[in-house]
Amino acid sequence: MNTAANLVSSTGNVDVGSGVSLHYQHYESKGSNPCVVLLHSLAMDHTFWRLVAPALAAHGPVVCVDVRGHGQSDKPAGPYSISLFANDVAQLVKALGYNQVVVAGASMGGCIALQFAIDHPSLACGLGLIDTTAWYGATAPADWSGRADKARENGLESLFDFQATRWFSEAFRAENADVLRDCMDVFVRNDVEAYAATCNALGNFDGRDGLASLALPTAVVVGEDDQATTPAMAEHLHQGIKGSTLTIIPAVRHLTPLEAPDTITTILLELAREAKRPSA
Repeated sequence: MNTAANLVSSTGNVDVGSGVSLHYQHYESKGSNPCVVLLHSLAMDHTFWRLVAPALAAHGPVVCVDVRGHGQSDKPAGPYSISLFANDVAQLVKALGYNQVVVAGASMGGCIALQFAIDHPSLACGLGLIDTTAWYGATAPADWSGRADKARENGLESLFDFQATRWFSEAFRAENADVLRDCMDVFVRNDVEAYAATCNALGNFDGRDGLASLALPTAVVVGEDDQATTPAMAEHLHQGIKGSTLTIIPAVRHLTPLEAPDTITTILLELAREAKRPSA
């Protein structure tokens, strides 16, 4: 489904306040679908969406964001919060001239997309929640703080084997060494303090109370074998957001936009089509 050959994208930076600049990739498009804003997972960057964004852009504009603390965006000192990230995205959307967008994210990006829809409902016309959760559980602050401490003490390289087994199924890892290598390269380039601040933001995230307020087309997606944000967490999102859809992709793990990009593209295209339809 990748139609990248005839598409041209540009990159840029937008000041989102307090002197912080966000980097983005922007596919402008003559397609009629609303703009889709894509938010990557923890310690990745906008290139995370390289297998999905071009196909979406054949039908409408797409913006891939480097979240604060990641990629080519600024990395100010923490603390960070998911609400802060969501506000950054809102400022970027408005700076690019979009009145409404479909916002979709994977893992951390899904948390940000959820908070964006809760905090900025006038800007969101569709919501894609991929491999994500509204809450990581009662032990999340300690769990995520422990991961941050390990990164500080031993370097990001010390976390990679753990991450790789959670990100992708064994079969995918065996057959797609290039994808794994690309993820590793991005992962280890992260600023350790920004990574730690983001871990703590995820540990403190709790979007459960906002689910009932959402009244927009929403697609919830999860890998059947996801150990990081489980199908049970996806079911909680689905049950909490009225009218949402739930797709469980067989035999894949946590990073479905890389392990099952065609499926994710199909789901997001349908979400964008639904978002542009007049409300009943």
